[in-house]
Amino acid sequence: MILEDLKPEIKNIISLSNLSIDERLLKICKLLEANVDYYNWVGFYFKNGDKNELKLGPYVGEPTDHTIIPFGKGICGQVAVSNENFVVPDVSAQDNYIACSITVKAEIVIPIFVNGENIGQIDIDSNTPDPFTEADERFLEFVCSEVAKIL
Repeated sequence: MILEDLKPEIKNIISLSNLSIDERLLKICKLLEANVDYYNWVGFYFKNGDKNELKLGPYVGEPTDHTIIPFGKGICGQVAVSNENFVVPDVSAQDNYIACSITVKAEIVIPIFVNGENIGQIDIDSNTPDPFTEADERFLEFVCSEVAKIL
C-alpha cells in the first residue's frame, strides 16, 4: 500500500474521540503493521513522567522485554536525547542497538513533539534489510504530528 493512502485513515483514527488515546494509538499501530509489508513491529514509547527514560505504550508485533528504555540507550533512547529522526538500515552495524528479536534487520524511530517538547516516539522494526526511505520518514512525521494533537 502507498503510504499517502494511509493518511486519511490516520486522521480518521485520531478523530475517534469515543476511544481512549491508547485505543487510538493501538489502532494506528495495527493499521500500519497490516498495510505496510515491511513494518513488522510498530509501537509507541513515551517519556516516563519526570524520569529520563521511555515507557512502552501501545504496540503490535512480537512481545518485547524492553518496556523501559533509559535515555541514550538503544535507538529509541538516542532519539529521546537527540530529538531527531533515526533510520537504521542495518541494526547489526549499530553499537548502541538493543535487540528485540533476532529477525529484526532495520529500525526507524521518529520523535513526537508537543509544544516543542519531545514527549515520545513511534518505533518501527523491520525484518527486511534497509527498507526505509525518505517517504517513510515523511509519512511517519505526519503520523507523529497527528498523534501529537491528542496527547
